[in-house]
Amino acid sequence: MSSSELPPALVLKNGLSFAELFTPAGLQKIDRLFLSRLSQLDVTLHDNLRAWRQGQLSLTALQVSELLIACGPVLDDFIAETFGIEKAAHALRQQTLSHDPIFHFKKFFVQRRARRRLLKKEEFENFAELDAWLTSALTQAGHTAVDRELGVAQYGEQLLLDEKANAEPIEKLVRWCLRAMTTPAGQAAVAGWVSFRLPQGIDYENLVPIVPLNDAVGRVAGPAQHLRRRDGFKLTDLRMNARAVQNEINYCIYCHDHDGDFCSKGFPEKKGEPDKGLKVNPLGVTLTGCPLDEKISEMHSLKKLGYAIGALAMITIDNPMCAATGHRICNDCMKGCIYQKQDPVNIPQTETRILTDVLDLPWGVEIYDLLIRWNPLRPRQYLPKPYNGLKTLVFGMGPAGFTLAHHLLMEGFAVVGADGLKIEPLPAPLLRQAIRDYGQLEEALDTRTIAGFGGVAEYGITNRWDKNFLKLIYLSLARRHHFQVFGGVRFGGTLTVEDAWHVGFDHIAICIGAGLPQALPVPGSLAPGMRQANDFLMALQLTGAAKASSLANLQVRLPAVVIGGGLTGVDTATEIQAYYIVQVEKMLERYEALLKTKSEAAIRAGLNAGALKILDEFLAHGRSVRAERERAKKNNEQPDFLPLLRQWGGVTIAYRKGMNQSPAYTRNHEEIIKAFEEGIYYAEGLEPKQARVDQDGQVEALVAKRLRPNEAGQWRETGEDVTIPARAILVATGARPNVAYEFEHKGHFHKER
Repeated sequence: MSSSELPPALVLKNGLSFAELFTPAGLQKIDRLFLSRLSQLDVTLHDNLRAWRQGQLSLTALQVSELLIACGPVLDDFIAETFGIEKAAHALRQQTLSHDPIFHFKKFFVQRRARRRLLKKEEFENFAELDAWLTSALTQAGHTAVDRELGVAQYGEQLLLDEKANAEPIEKLVRWCLRAMTTPAGQAAVAGWVSFRLPQGIDYENLVPIVPLNDAVGRVAGPAQHLRRRDGFKLTDLRMNARAVQNEINYCIYCHDHDGDFCSKGFPEKKGEPDKGLKVNPLGVTLTGCPLDEKISEMHSLKKLGYAIGALAMITIDNPMCAATGHRICNDCMKGCIYQKQDPVNIPQTETRILTDVLDLPWGVEIYDLLIRWNPLRPRQYLPKPYNGLKTLVFGMGPAGFTLAHHLLMEGFAVVGADGLKIEPLPAPLLRQAIRDYGQLEEALDTRTIAGFGGVAEYGITNRWDKNFLKLIYLSLARRHHFQVFGGVRFGGTLTVEDAWHVGFDHIAICIGAGLPQALPVPGSLAPGMRQANDFLMALQLTGAAKASSLANLQVRLPAVVIGGGLTGVDTATEIQAYYIVQVEKMLERYEALLKTKSEAAIRAGLNAGALKILDEFLAHGRSVRAERERAKKNNEQPDFLPLLRQWGGVTIAYRKGMNQSPAYTRNHEEIIKAFEEGIYYAEGLEPKQARVDQDGQVEALVAKRLRPNEAGQWRETGEDVTIPARAILVATGARPNVAYEFEHKGHFHKER
């Protein structure tokens, strides 16, 4: 890259330098500058914020919300000015507000007028006639942009300026909305429009749409119309677009102003009396709300007005590690939403969108990094404390470990992180230089370097979640003056507690998670083809087995059965299908490459009968995959591997109870829906009895006891056995806390009773 192509250096305004943002004195300086700006604009607001932060002013929850929301826009403008991105921040704000006419149209035309007339059997024009009229009306009114939804909304707003004079076109537009909601042609015309996306009632027993297969096993699948094609290991969920997120934010009713923000605080049995306890939903889930008490309603209030930086500041008051939460990670906030009988607000989507909106701004990475270290809206930790001389060792660099490391650093501790995984160092320029474009950190997930940082977020979570966020967190910690991290350190092996004390640590934090899988004690459980689900996920993601260049030895066959109804089981099922396609393609390509240097007889000579059977199976399937790629390329479409996967037996999740009693369903049923979209099968009421093997000693079937619920809802054995063909059986029956240290150093820790 020539000097003329180098990205511009960050030049901060207000007399600040980039290096100062990483020193206590520099952060104190920026805090004083912000407070000075706030004082210039509103002395009372400034005085209240300072007094509240210093514990000299007692405020009610509503008063705190009002104070923070009032400060949000000022902080938004201050940060934009400091980083010299006023134009970009203003453009983002205008882009956000540009969707507002759609929500006005939705409220006044779709919901208040059209939906209320749905039950009336009215006779009027068909959709085609009304649509032709609307097209002509839009042209005459000058709303001819490509974005027809916005054009229709703006036209509706224009009509409402004088309802009396425009009574006739208003009525015709309402009739158009009615036909758009009720006729196939109309529904097709507004497909994807958020203005016609209306909340649906919740049936807790049927949150996941299913279609019975009527086979001997009794499996179910998702509706055919919901299937989507997946090819490889790119990000599988691109999240909501900006308009869809603003739709969720406009759907929120901002409960903080009447102490109803249960999404944040938990849903009480009786409002205003938290001592009465929290409600439990029909699935038995306690509605705790956000575990971090994130200020969700306040965040939405700022984002609705277009203040993305201010909204991110609101998030990071309580959740500085928000890059590791949000969409496809946590949804306790949704469960606690005030809407309990209809679709809740999709808060994880809004949180992640706010983060990515800021990251997409120039210097957005640095803005996020700054806000998690300095946030003037926090009552505590609004500035990091000076180094206190104490050193802490944090074992485990997963979500618990890296979050604890951040807070310890904010409290003035020196922190050394240690993890059993090999942790790759970040490139030195990322640590020293300001990052203008978030794209400098982003990598395609199917080819990204496995950095090892993030624990279960690295090896356990699939590519439904953007793991580039891990690099963002890793970067923030690695830049701290009193932080170091070391990989390849096994707790109790490489380093013991005594070793830690000996080298001078004052504290040790054990954040190694629930890493001990539970074995399945049935005959045949050690046969080739049967393995632990988390072992499969770790091998898949840490070895890079899915990459075309990888030589990792990871073999899986179809049909496959995943035993267990938790999220690990659901993730394993989807990844088996995706990996199987990659596996047979690589097998075919490498076999053909070998044929160029050796005879086929020589290649096959060293393999026994069982191995040859698997080889021929993979080669045949690889040729089918290749043919499908060629067909798709010829037709200029994405390949559809699902018919092949199902022809080969597919992947089935087997659970001992009903799907709606499974941990995945009660905790995050969206994951089951997404798995069904990829073509996964599901079988209820199956208790594993035996892994049956073939003549080669390979797993060939899972034999399970059939269970059915009695009148009391308890699942009991029926005396019937079910045989499910399975060349691979993955066990995902839960995990226990990782107490391996006690096995190796018995009696070291004493349990408090």
